[in-house]
Amino acid sequence: MAAQHPDRALYDEVMVPSYAPANIIPVRGKGSRLWDQQGAEYIDLAGGIAVNALGHCHPELLSALTSQGENLWHLSNGFTNEPALRLAQKLCEMTFAERVFFSNSGAEANEAALKLARRYAWDKVGEGKHEIVSTYGSFHGRTLFTVSVGGQDKYLDGFRPAPGGITHVAYNDIAALEAAVNEHTCAVMLEPVQGEGGIHPADKAFLQAARQLCDKHGALLIFDEIQTGVGRSGMLYSYMTYGVVPDVLTTAKALGCGFPIGAMLTRADIASCLAVGTHGSTFGGNPLACAVALKALEIISQPEVLAGVNARHDRFVKHLQDINARHHIFSEIRGQGLLIGAELIEEWHGRAKEIVTATLEQGTMILVAGPDVLRLAPSLIIPEDDIDLAMQALDRAITKLLDA
Repeated sequence: MAAQHPDRALYDEVMVPSYAPANIIPVRGKGSRLWDQQGAEYIDLAGGIAVNALGHCHPELLSALTSQGENLWHLSNGFTNEPALRLAQKLCEMTFAERVFFSNSGAEANEAALKLARRYAWDKVGEGKHEIVSTYGSFHGRTLFTVSVGGQDKYLDGFRPAPGGITHVAYNDIAALEAAVNEHTCAVMLEPVQGEGGIHPADKAFLQAARQLCDKHGALLIFDEIQTGVGRSGMLYSYMTYGVVPDVLTTAKALGCGFPIGAMLTRADIASCLAVGTHGSTFGGNPLACAVALKALEIISQPEVLAGVNARHDRFVKHLQDINARHHIFSEIRGQGLLIGAELIEEWHGRAKEIVTATLEQGTMILVAGPDVLRLAPSLIIPEDDIDLAMQALDRAITKLLDA
């Protein structure tokens, strides 16, 4: 007898209930399309939450993975490896960075950045310079340290006491930032575009003020580019769109286009404080992950790919504006590149998930960014026809909900 395919009900029997996955189970993907166990086809505008930047099963990424897999899978961190060295060199060449630390995820990259900031301040000044300033609405990961620096209490409920020495201010509030940063501050951590907090782009003046305050008080400016990085913003990294250079940058998600990898980028003088034994990762710099990420970076950094991100942004926004003209359901459409948010009007607050579910029933996958905002984070090379078809599906879903 042939083995039965595991179904959605099995999730509730064998998995920790920390997620609430959809009722369908995708089993195959190609480009911007996915197919479930029953063979139903979907257009993917979720992108694995801004991860699948080149869609599903991109042939060049698949080739990079299989080629590396035939040679070397893993080494301990008592050794280095060629893919890791090539990827680190490429990241340094293409950004402000001079040194790279590899991890497995964005949370781990952020954990490394925060530990780096405290260690750097400890070495330069002493234990008293340890305070971290972040913003309300931010999201930096799910470790206890990163979730504490993130500015959303709901992710800390039930896990306190949280690490101390962390202050939050309102996003884009320069006066509040000026009041919070002082001689005891070791780092200011910001997302150039708040992702989970609702797709809020930073004001350039806010990032410039953060840079000036960090310089004044000897603190490190950390940009969390887990979601905005690797082409998502229309530039390789979002800091390039603002012209504000951080001291530390974290990147993950699209860096591996679906293969788990994260990285922390910084300058040599800062990196030197993480001497041998001060931090580590068993799988960080894994040859398989680095080989895939190197190929992804090579493809996404091409000028025509980045230009295509901005063109696709405009196409999505035009569709969303047209939908809003018909249904008057969005209070604001905002974002950067192919990280786009559509905030629902007040009467529809709390119902973003309903629209996600209704749109899935119409054959298109989208995301939320909190209870009030729809989020689109598709492949950076999604075909224009798929954009049009997916937006038609969203329109049908909204029409159905409004008519119910």
